[in-house]
Amino acid sequence: MDDSKIFIVGAKGQLGLALRNKYPKALWADIDELDITDDESVNNFDWNGVEIILNAAAYTNVDGAETDEGRPIAWKVNATAVSSLCKIAEKNNITIVHISSDYVFDGTKIPHVEDEAFSPLSVYGASKAAGDLCILQTPKHYLLRTSWVIGEGKNFVRTMLDLASRGINPSVVSDQIGRLTFTSTLVPAIDHLLSSKAEFGTYNISNEGESTSWADITRKIYEISGLKNTVSDITTVDYNQDKENIAPRPLQSALDLTKIKTTGFVPNNWVHDLESYIKKESTT
Repeated sequence: MDDSKIFIVGAKGQLGLALRNKYPKALWADIDELDITDDESVNNFDWNGVEIILNAAAYTNVDGAETDEGRPIAWKVNATAVSSLCKIAEKNNITIVHISSDYVFDGTKIPHVEDEAFSPLSVYGASKAAGDLCILQTPKHYLLRTSWVIGEGKNFVRTMLDLASRGINPSVVSDQIGRLTFTSTLVPAIDHLLSSKAEFGTYNISNEGESTSWADITRKIYEISGLKNTVSDITTVDYNQDKENIAPRPLQSALDLTKIKTTGFVPNNWVHDLESYIKKESTT
């Protein structure tokens, strides 16, 4: 696969940075060159030579999307911009790879399968579902639905390690259940689908392993790190008590990985990637 024919959207985010490491010759642009929320900017951009668009851009401030300021931004980035990219992809016979979220579901079914009906609880989830609908109408697409992404930049693992370094014993929600998705698994999954020319469509992808809570993941983080900090369980309702503009979360986020495994891709266990991630963090 020729890196130079790949264009990465959202190249400065957690996933975008990992994709740039994987495809060093890939193209990408700053907002001054390409503003995906501006239809004219997308249409006027030179897409000549681009064969694959990797869309790693998203407005992921789940609670911010519930505010008057954040709501239109979430829809602009997660839905309107995706629609513009889909039109460009179809017009220029480009394959588009788009990253979606477990938040398009309400978390009442376990595990989530690829053809589950949309049932978002939040503005963020609704805006992502709208973007998914655009992708599904595009002839050459891979829609990757994922959850709890961990890569470079601000993320849950780094936050918990920071709390521990400051002597804080956190209270962490124990009734949201799922699996982490490390970019060290997500990026190879994307590469596998593209390289193997797998059938276009929707694929769930997260790390393999036992589904567990954020609280138990935090305990595993501290165990691997050799830290003695303790973790207190708290329900989502109690954690969000007295807080404003809190988006409802799906309590069950585990994704069925059967379909992507049938293509020959087997995700790493999340504990394995967590160990590697923490080891890398300790040496940087």
